[in-house]
Amino acid sequence: MDEYLKHLQFTESRRGFLKKTSMGFGAIALASLMGKSGSFAEELAAPQGAAGMGGLLNGTHFPPKAKRVIYLFQSGGPSQIETFDYKPELAKWHGQEIPPSVQGTQRNSGMVSEQSTFPLVKSIYDFKQYGQSGAWVSELFPHTAKVVDDLCIIKSMKTEAINHEPAVMFVQTGSQLSGRPSIGSWVSYGLGSDNKNMPSFVVLISQSQGDQPLNSNAWGNGFLPSHHQGVQFRSGKDPVLYLNNPHGIHDHDRKKALNFIEELNHEQFALWNDPEIHSKISQYEMAYRMQNSVPDAVNLAEEPEHIYKLYGEDARIPGTYAANCLQARRLAERDVKFIQLYHMGWDQHGNLPRGIKTQAKATDQATAGLIMDLKQRGLLDDTLVVWGGEFGRTSFSQGRLTKDNYGRDHHPGCFTMWMAGAGVRPGMVYGETDEFSYNVAEKGVHVHDFQATLLHLMGVDHERLTFKHQGRRYRLTDVHGHVVKDILT
Repeated sequence: MDEYLKHLQFTESRRGFLKKTSMGFGAIALASLMGKSGSFAEELAAPQGAAGMGGLLNGTHFPPKAKRVIYLFQSGGPSQIETFDYKPELAKWHGQEIPPSVQGTQRNSGMVSEQSTFPLVKSIYDFKQYGQSGAWVSELFPHTAKVVDDLCIIKSMKTEAINHEPAVMFVQTGSQLSGRPSIGSWVSYGLGSDNKNMPSFVVLISQSQGDQPLNSNAWGNGFLPSHHQGVQFRSGKDPVLYLNNPHGIHDHDRKKALNFIEELNHEQFALWNDPEIHSKISQYEMAYRMQNSVPDAVNLAEEPEHIYKLYGEDARIPGTYAANCLQARRLAERDVKFIQLYHMGWDQHGNLPRGIKTQAKATDQATAGLIMDLKQRGLLDDTLVVWGGEFGRTSFSQGRLTKDNYGRDHHPGCFTMWMAGAGVRPGMVYGETDEFSYNVAEKGVHVHDFQATLLHLMGVDHERLTFKHQGRRYRLTDVHGHVVKDILT
């Protein structure tokens, strides 16, 4: 060890010296400016394995309603017209050209640039009202209809992006450009973990349901310390890659090696004051603890028969949406702070009636089962569940409109999401679109408003949770966002 340190000291360059001193002085200066709430300073000064408090005082800015989040992200853009936004007026206009006054200045994607006509198209599926709330739900979601009085359905969501990746990045990170921290990473950075043996941010991805890819930046840490990035759990015998010991390596040998690596990392930090070194230490320690905690967390085989009936038979198949919903409940029980599910396949530009039926069948029962399961265990009271995609779909048909077939293009102007659980008004329908589901008619909710509201429910002021990067203080909601107080209990 002594020879190693002498070598490091001997090879330290002038540039390294300046980096070391500037980092140290910068941390001191920032700490003095920000006081006890200095997020970046606390990350630098935090003891090994400690979570940064992200500018929060006493854990949160105010008492939280939600201890954890389960975000059911439906990638591809589910059509609001076939799910929760019932528009009987479209039946009267079916096949007619969308009025210019409705289309207004909203842009279309390049995929309809060669289309000369834009006929309005009604949903091929029926709607009914359910529950005491009387919310309209498509026949595609009979199980979700049973829990509609637990949901707060927001029909007036709107976004700024019109193509998939920018739109996914926008709702997941607050920016259309890749590289910003994801919403789960912000929560991890700000609130830390309630279970030292599990990651604070876990990602589950359904087996491929379509050709629309997902960029891992959607759950990346961006410029936040790297131990706040989402940890992907996979199906199969190795849910976390490289977590298990290599063949022939025993636990005591692994621990001995990790202890030595930790000593080296501490020496490196003393020399360079690079906060990423603390992230490495934290990640090594977490990986070691996860060797014991993860196998139990992902062991769905111990679930009783009635639980599989609740979530559906697909819950027996690893990697399915249903299995991931059941997995999410198990992670919630273990106090994982942010659980992100991704389910692809909602991008129906053509043959929408068949495509959306397939996706609804794959997700409906498990989604409702998750709500009911959390509720019967008392977990829904402090768990926030979110369902939705990156944008909606057009009310006019993309491509040829026939008697039983049509498609819908991307549409950022309005779409539907729902929230349920901790701090959200149950049995509520919020906002409204016009008679064509093309524009927000009242109580619009921007993506940044949704993000601000989610953080608020976790006891975080979105304007105060910031991180200084390249001379600017960044936050999830950029310079926008208002908490939607009308939907809160």
